[in-house]
Amino acid sequence: MLRDITLGQYYQTESVVHRLDPRVKLMATVIFIISLFVVNNFWGYLLAAGFLALVIRLSHVPFKFMVKGMKAILLLLILTVVFNLFLTPGEPLITLWKLTITKEGLITAIKMAVRLSFLIIGSSVMTLTTTPNNLTDGMESLLHPLKRIHVPVHEISMMMSIALRFIPILLEETDKIMKAQIARGADFESGNLIKKAKSMVPLLVPLFISAFRRANDLAMAMEARCYRGGDGRTKMKPLIYKKRDYTAYGILALYLTAAVVIGRILL
Repeated sequence: MLRDITLGQYYQTESVVHRLDPRVKLMATVIFIISLFVVNNFWGYLLAAGFLALVIRLSHVPFKFMVKGMKAILLLLILTVVFNLFLTPGEPLITLWKLTITKEGLITAIKMAVRLSFLIIGSSVMTLTTTPNNLTDGMESLLHPLKRIHVPVHEISMMMSIALRFIPILLEETDKIMKAQIARGADFESGNLIKKAKSMVPLLVPLFISAFRRANDLAMAMEARCYRGGDGRTKMKPLIYKKRDYTAYGILALYLTAAVVIGRILL
């Protein structure tokens, strides 16, 4: 399951989505997430699904690789559906012992499952088609106006970039530690949920030690290169909007307008 987590990974290929400015992709992700909570009917979700399918098609990232990240949140998805099914008041449909599935609960559960699935896949598109360095530059550029109120924009962007970069590294390290402990007789699969949780405790100690060691090495490398924050720093490759980026912004504006009209007005 650890290898199924795609967040933070970059898929190297050539596509129009890869060539877009990172600021466009960040704004596209935000607009897509907003649209998921704006739409409230079947046609709105169909529009969001079509838009997401088009972006995945243009990104040239295999759909199987994109959906693989859903396995990591399967438990969260199931819990969300179950809670909405049984805890939403409304017109009863099915009664199981003391639990009742309502019509409103069923509708809400379906909507939340679709929103959560689209949200994860849509966010994965951004990280799979954008390198961590470009993502940092794009985030810093978009948040630049906040510097006027003394918000450490560069430091925040750097921390988020490092966190995304460390996700696949730590997952790979976790996989290596698990295989080493399984070879020594450790069992991570059998038993109930509590027993499985307890079996993970010996895994956390070497993982934390490895994470702190990597963080210390990174800090020493940054100090050795005289890193002093974002003040006065220049960029080798400054971000410049191109014609395709303005076209993408126009498409995003049309999509958001259509989502509001179809998802809220045409109920």
